[in-house]
Amino acid sequence: MRTETEEIRDNLKYLSLLARDYPSQAAAASEIISTQALLKLPKGTEHFMSDLHGENEAFVHILNSASGVIREKVDIVLGDTVPEGTRAELATLIYYPSEKLPQLKERCADEEALEQWYSETLLRLIDICRLVSSKHTREHVRACLPSSCGYILDELLHAHFEDHDKDLYYGQIVGSIIENGRADKFIVRLCELIKRLAVDKLHIVGDLFDRGPRPDVILDLLMRHHDVDIQWGNHDVVWMGAAAGSPICICTVLKTTLSYHNHGMVEDCYGINLRHLQRMAEQFYGDDDLTIWMPHTDTARGPYTPGMLHRCAVMHKAITILMLKLECQVIDRNPDFKMQDRDFLRRINWEKGTVMVGGREYPMRDTSFPTVDPADPTALNSDEKVVLQKLVQSFRQSEKLQQHVEFLYAKGSVYHIENGNLLYHGAVPMDEDGQFTAVRFWDAEYSGKRWFDCCDRCARMGYFAPEGSWQRQVGQDFLWYLWCGAVSPIYGRSAMTTFERLYIADPATHAEIKNPYYRLINDPANVERILAEFGLTAPNSHIVNGHVPVRAIEGEKPVKGGGKLIVIDGGFCSAYHQKTGIAGYTLVYNSHGMTLRTHQPFESIEKAIHEDEDIESSSERIYTAPRRILIGDTDEGQRKRTEIDDLEALTEAYGNGLIREKME
Repeated sequence: MRTETEEIRDNLKYLSLLARDYPSQAAAASEIISTQALLKLPKGTEHFMSDLHGENEAFVHILNSASGVIREKVDIVLGDTVPEGTRAELATLIYYPSEKLPQLKERCADEEALEQWYSETLLRLIDICRLVSSKHTREHVRACLPSSCGYILDELLHAHFEDHDKDLYYGQIVGSIIENGRADKFIVRLCELIKRLAVDKLHIVGDLFDRGPRPDVILDLLMRHHDVDIQWGNHDVVWMGAAAGSPICICTVLKTTLSYHNHGMVEDCYGINLRHLQRMAEQFYGDDDLTIWMPHTDTARGPYTPGMLHRCAVMHKAITILMLKLECQVIDRNPDFKMQDRDFLRRINWEKGTVMVGGREYPMRDTSFPTVDPADPTALNSDEKVVLQKLVQSFRQSEKLQQHVEFLYAKGSVYHIENGNLLYHGAVPMDEDGQFTAVRFWDAEYSGKRWFDCCDRCARMGYFAPEGSWQRQVGQDFLWYLWCGAVSPIYGRSAMTTFERLYIADPATHAEIKNPYYRLINDPANVERILAEFGLTAPNSHIVNGHVPVRAIEGEKPVKGGGKLIVIDGGFCSAYHQKTGIAGYTLVYNSHGMTLRTHQPFESIEKAIHEDEDIESSSERIYTAPRRILIGDTDEGQRKRTEIDDLEALTEAYGNGLIREKME
């Protein structure tokens, strides 16, 4: 039992450390006053995105436009007195300042016209920037200012003057900026500052990788973002396993990449060497009928030559068969995965060319398996062993991939709770009766939140456990399980029917049965139970979910559970557009409430820049706060209150002489 003296002594140790930052009673009191004032400001805007799947151009545009928030600010400031075309141009300038600026300058017939445009544009940008900075303290805005021109921008944003002085004051500063050839730099800096201040926090609810052309571009941008968190999707965890050196995860990501003809990104952007795979593929499968192995292609990314398609298809087949062998080995090592019925290479009748799936025998669409020994179908031949060794080495040595995956671990998790909202990609595994599924792993039972926490720990073990340890092997196998396991909270379906889709014509075998969760979340009581399981009982709590595209074209709604759960996967990836009828959802949560944005397909950044074509979107308010939400109502506000308590204890310690003030 700790004594009161020990508690006081330990508290004094902490307060003495705090005193280094606040060396006097006045300094501590001043910080208390400014922090209390901060709590009265409106909460910052949170921006939610999900299932980006490598669609870098659409991501960049929605990130820059903050799902329409920027355009709303432009319209508020300029109003209907400014033509629609002019407002659209200014919005595009804010989205893409470095690219749009030269185009707008070219329109100016002479120096006088250019100076007039500079002056008008700078003044408009200053007014917009003043609006978006109004929810922030001056100290925070100053911290966001670029060092090269921060002092002048600070003056422009926070100057105090009477209305009749405004034009003169601004005119003198803006005139000086133009006269000294600094207008371009100030315009770019103002545009970047507007975007920085418009959104406080970005939430990515899973699946950055696969299908789309450039997930690496998305991750590069996220790494530069001022405040982002990521909830891992199943397409993310399998890449995390690949970066960790897991052979099964490496084969899985390459199989998906090749099926979408996106191996150029793997080779050029991540520096993964596929030469050995291609040679082995041509040696064993080059003369096969590759019809079913041809990749999905996108006309916008073509044209494709027959040679290109053949190269991709033959590697697709080779890596898939290698993957199927490794799947059997992982299933053998992990009986707790309960996937013993998915060791398909052992279920093939090699003489008849059939396979047993679900207790039925099916003819196979491809019966050429030159690298498989029917007596030992899971064994790798010598060529496959060399290929696998080289691939593991290449993935482990990819500096860029390692940076991206380390970022995913640093900023990511299986789930995230912030400001009363629960964010996760997939599903909380549930039984038909609505109970959280009890999962037994390693002689322990898990369900609900405890299962999520277990999955998070195991995912980290696969990357960070010591090389060669059993923990690392178990963790890497588990990263693959999170990709496709029946009770994986990141996957949420009965099985990943990759084998069936490739080898069996009967579509009945292709079904991936959704966990009962996806039906049960239509009932508000079930959503409330999930929130309560994670400690969230406030009326304003919501679940933000991704993973399963909402089929809006069929009338499906993204808001479920009586308005308490929002699915924001609306088919960001172009491959889903026909299924969903839209091109994705995003969510904006500001001090007034939550707004769901529904987006139509985005054509290109080039067209947006040259034609001021914004992404077509519609908005739906799904939650309106009973009063404006202040910082004091948020998680940050709670942290600030704790800081105030500590500072008040410090001022008391100064006041009674327990800690001495430093005199200047």
